[in-house]
Amino acid sequence: MKKKNSVLIQNSITYAIVIACWVLVQILTATGNMTSLMKGLLVPLCIYVILAVSLNLTVGILGELSLGHAGFMCVGAFSGAFFTNYMEAAIPGVGLRFFLALLLGAAVAGVFGILIGIPVLRLKGDYLAIVTLAFGEIIKNLINALYVGRDGSGLHFSLKDTLSLGMDDTGVVLIKGAQGITGTPKAATFTIGVLLVLLTLFIVLNLIHSRAGRAIMAIRDNRIAAESIGINITKYKLMAFSISAALAGVAGVLYAHNLSSLAATPKNFGYNMSIMILVFVVLGGLGNIRGSMIAAVVLTMLPELLRGLNDYRMLIYAVVLIVMMLFNSSPRAIELREVFMEKFRKKRKTTAKEAA
Repeated sequence: MKKKNSVLIQNSITYAIVIACWVLVQILTATGNMTSLMKGLLVPLCIYVILAVSLNLTVGILGELSLGHAGFMCVGAFSGAFFTNYMEAAIPGVGLRFFLALLLGAAVAGVFGILIGIPVLRLKGDYLAIVTLAFGEIIKNLINALYVGRDGSGLHFSLKDTLSLGMDDTGVVLIKGAQGITGTPKAATFTIGVLLVLLTLFIVLNLIHSRAGRAIMAIRDNRIAAESIGINITKYKLMAFSISAALAGVAGVLYAHNLSSLAATPKNFGYNMSIMILVFVVLGGLGNIRGSMIAAVVLTMLPELLRGLNDYRMLIYAVVLIVMMLFNSSPRAIELREVFMEKFRKKRKTTAKEAA
């Protein structure tokens, strides 16, 4: 009972932090103290928090290194934006189309997570990282080569150019290869982003503290022992991987609806994006959901607030990643942390006794 109450309190604190940030932003906006730079960062902050929390489910909770998270984000972004533009005549309301696009983006990315996860999750360590990285690059390059148009006879597809679509005079090109998708309505807002962050936290935190979550962590800690007591390794690995991919798809849809033009560029959906999300997870602490949120916010805001260091962003990320890996894995660092925590606990006990 005590453990349940402790989990509930910790989860409530996490939700409260997000809600408090939303309230603070509303107050700053209402009083005119919110700069245009910060306004432009609000939705991206929500996107990166969702990506960091969802990747932590795979890397921190499941214990598998995935470098293809930007690929799932890309799948969600393009499927959501395509749906919004394709259904413009059938569903005039932008809000309803955006909501359905979120569901579709999550579903498509989740399906890709299952399809990729079935063969990939048999691999371990560096091999898994390399294959997931390759998946992200393949998805990005496929979308760059894809042309999709619509006319009276339906949809047309080509991997060459717009002329190869063979449409009539009423035809409209929806996906223009490397130019991507244009004309997507900017339906993403900070409030919607915060609601999606809360939904992501609700899903991930409840999964972690459920029976399935305990099984996933058992697989992470000792696969052989977990298998020996009857835990279905494939089932729970796929569950974590597909949920993580679906949430990345949601972040992708939010990203697509925050821009008027969407293209599958290396900057948006390439290797560096996957590494950046991984840095959020490592800096915040593997398995630490609240830490991932804070790291995503801090590392997203710093380059914008310190424009002079923007050119060195990836260098800073690399150094931070190395330092945090040493801090979390080095035996000497672990020993020093334990000594410090022991002293801190003793000090608290002494203070409590003196107060009594």
